[in-house]
Amino acid sequence: MSVANHKISPSIRLIIAILLFVAADSHFSSLTHRNLPRDSSHTAMSALPPVMLWSWERSDDLRFVDPDRFGIAFLAGTLHLDGDHIVFRPRVNALRFPRGAYLMACVRIESDRNSRPAYSDAQRAQAVEAIAHAAALGGVRALQVDFDARASERQFYSALLTDLRKQLRADVPISITALASWCLGDDWISGLPVEEAVPMLFRMGPDGPRVAGFLADGGDFRTGLCRGSLGLSTDEPLTGLPTARRIYLFDPHPWTKSALEDALAGLGVE
Repeated sequence: MSVANHKISPSIRLIIAILLFVAADSHFSSLTHRNLPRDSSHTAMSALPPVMLWSWERSDDLRFVDPDRFGIAFLAGTLHLDGDHIVFRPRVNALRFPRGAYLMACVRIESDRNSRPAYSDAQRAQAVEAIAHAAALGGVRALQVDFDARASERQFYSALLTDLRKQLRADVPISITALASWCLGDDWISGLPVEEAVPMLFRMGPDGPRVAGFLADGGDFRTGLCRGSLGLSTDEPLTGLPTARRIYLFDPHPWTKSALEDALAGLGVE
């Protein structure tokens, strides 16, 4: 029976998520009580490694990575906006990583197609609680929210991020993923209470060639939040990208040492 198909209270779902995730790798038990630095979120953001590896809906063994060079941004769960409620589906895939790795918890938000979200205050409060608990998993030092918010959802999303910033510890940076259009002519994200917006430069659809050509010709993102990082995929290599940016790297297949080395070589990263 799939947990995702039943409306269980957010608190119970998050307990399930934590239990499943702790079971995925014994390192979590040793990291849970680690004393993490207590700085402002902006100061803590500088501690992020220059390359973050996304681990999404699959099992990954990343024990081969150097924790001094790479961080891990793992999918902690997917949150569905369903009517006036949320349905939280926790990660069930194993994740292994080296001791001392920088961990960023990612929560994907999706709107239910069959039960239109209410975008109410109550629903927003449930969503904030679920995301905040995901950020509290042992060893996690940063949070990323992944939501392709439509124009009609932007007010809800902005309010959610504002409430989330108040809920989290001051030393937990908030990152969001951003459609490339948000970083160019459709800037609605400036002023959001987040430390960075990661331009997603893969699976861009019809606008992909135009955006890639603009960047290859020396163009850059107009939105300040988008100028600190790039979201890339190993199966959609791009050239002529802005330099001196943190790289978030996705691989559609389980990570391997050779796949990472090939991706870094293609990007000119040593």
